[in-house]
Amino acid sequence: MADTAEASPPLRFTTRDIPAQSRRKALHELRGLGLLPVEPLPGCSPHVDLVKWQLPGAWILAGTFAGVRQGGESGPGGSDDLFFGINLSGSSLAGQRGREVTVGAGDAVAFDPALGPFSILRAESARMIGVRIPRYSVPAGVIGFGPTPPRLVPASTAALRLLAGYLEAALSGPALSSALLTNAVVAHVAELITLSLDPGSAATPLASIPGVRAARLAAIKADIERNLTDGSLTVATLAARHRISARYLHKLFEDEEVTYSRFVLDRRLALAYHKLGQPRYASRTISSIASDTGFGDLSYFNRTFRHRYGITPSDARREDT
Repeated sequence: MADTAEASPPLRFTTRDIPAQSRRKALHELRGLGLLPVEPLPGCSPHVDLVKWQLPGAWILAGTFAGVRQGGESGPGGSDDLFFGINLSGSSLAGQRGREVTVGAGDAVAFDPALGPFSILRAESARMIGVRIPRYSVPAGVIGFGPTPPRLVPASTAALRLLAGYLEAALSGPALSSALLTNAVVAHVAELITLSLDPGSAATPLASIPGVRAARLAAIKADIERNLTDGSLTVATLAARHRISARYLHKLFEDEEVTYSRFVLDRRLALAYHKLGQPRYASRTISSIASDTGFGDLSYFNRTFRHRYGITPSDARREDT
């Protein structure tokens, strides 16, 4: 039987509830304990709001930072790790072995800690996701650091954009709640980091690489969630927006043994069920709620809602009154 044990809970830390005069001391203490590779910059008031996961085969740190320095001599796995940090927003200054590069919004930076201490200065607010994985997870020829680290990966890199979206989806959903799902996430992340560092490294077509497929599906699902109330949302529209064929989009959903239509219907029904139970929508008619959640046909909405939940929309509203 597959391992479905729960993964270790993440470490969460924020300076929001710590008085400004005590934040520097708190960060120094956490760094001294080896819990957070972050220290305050001189003359800056540090602001940190982060979550850190320890996974089988990877460490992931995500959050918002300002007035701090990230990095150090070595990480959880010592010099056997590769560090890959993505700036989701804001700008940072990365340095190693006397060389510095500016990491802009959407860019990523990669370090091989075996080459010496590294650091990322975040004087102004920046939102990031950092990943540490064993160096053997990425083919040696792909790392290709040479004598001048760190390695900057531009925001325009297609695999990097897929990786950023995939990580955001994984960290905000249930993907890290079990060992089974976690192993898949770590494998996909390693594949996407490899492709970000060397897009030409794939020996097989990109469309068939598990990490690419998972990232594209995550991006499409996020797109659907953002446009769930658009009754005109179609496969053709989504496929064009993500620069893939409609056939390939259908196959991505088939990987999870669900159709595109079923996924959209289930998400819209869940949204309608939620609204029917909210007091702020009590004055709205069921017809208007159905329309607002992407259903253009009231009879179809009533029929599918009852089939999904075993009660009518009116019953669902009465449950919470």
